[in-house]
Amino acid sequence: MTGHRRRGRLIAIEGIDGSGKSTLARALATRLRREGWAVVVRREPADPRLGALAQATGAVDPWTGGVYFTLDRQIARPELERALARSDVVVSDRSFYSTLAYQGSALPSAQRRRLERLQRAVTVAPDRVVLVDVKASVAVTRLGRRSGGRGPLERRRTLERVARAYRILARQHGWTVVDGTLPRRALVDAVVRALRLPPGPPRRPRSART
Repeated sequence: MTGHRRRGRLIAIEGIDGSGKSTLARALATRLRREGWAVVVRREPADPRLGALAQATGAVDPWTGGVYFTLDRQIARPELERALARSDVVVSDRSFYSTLAYQGSALPSAQRRRLERLQRAVTVAPDRVVLVDVKASVAVTRLGRRSGGRGPLERRRTLERVARAYRILARQHGWTVVDGTLPRRALVDAVVRALRLPPGPPRRPRSART
């Protein structure tokens, strides 16, 4: 890390759009705070405008879309490092693995490996990754309930391809995989058990006033 002593663990929540990862990220952070952890929640892309450009471009040009997402991570890295320096846990809604699953799965293997090297060079790799796994059909149904319509990367065929890519990454890297159709509380319970975090750190006593 650049200029910051790392204190916290980085836990990334991954999954296709509509899997429920954002809901899980918030609920997990709430549970960990109740247990005494100092928790920061972040999401990618950090810059909504750059993220929208990356999504629109990535639908027709996966490599360039992936580069835009990479640029967003590079810009956001200092803030991520500050969060890791001041917190016990940083829960991230997506990480660079999202780019490998979405854009990387649409690229030839040589470009996919190049894209992965680029990700690892510009950002902080998560300590643990949780994949919220659902079928593309379930995700599409959930996305249909949202206002504003679906994004360029939220089509069923795309989500089926990306879900396969995520499952391959999970097997390769030993991620925690949870069933995204579970009720929220059961889902959080499953993640907490799988992460095997120790009890939350004791609260520091307040300094006595003089």
